[in-house]
Amino acid sequence: MNCIFCKIVAGEIPSTKVYEDDTVLAFRDIQPMAPTHILVIPKAHIPSVDGVNGENSAVVAHIFEVIPGIAAKEKLVNGYRVVSNCGSDAGQTVPHLHFHILGGREMTLEMA
Repeated sequence: MNCIFCKIVAGEIPSTKVYEDDTVLAFRDIQPMAPTHILVIPKAHIPSVDGVNGENSAVVAHIFEVIPGIAAKEKLVNGYRVVSNCGSDAGQTVPHLHFHILGGREMTLEMA
């Protein structure tokens, strides 16, 4: 598979990991849109939110169990934003389900 996030999971492309377990990997975005910008991805390839189903939805629930711990470790005490883009019109540039944790500053109504 030619997915950059799958290559990061496989260790073929380096990343700055902030969290990892058997099903989830979180790492710093290389083009941050906020002082804290972390991507949280399932290790299994799911193309986008549209690919979530009864067989893989538990990993999404797990991601949302992990996110508050990552935010706390990053000291995002005044809040943070969690975003997932679905499809090219929404700005999804990597076809692998991922969630952006954005924080470290006051957010506007824009994505970042």
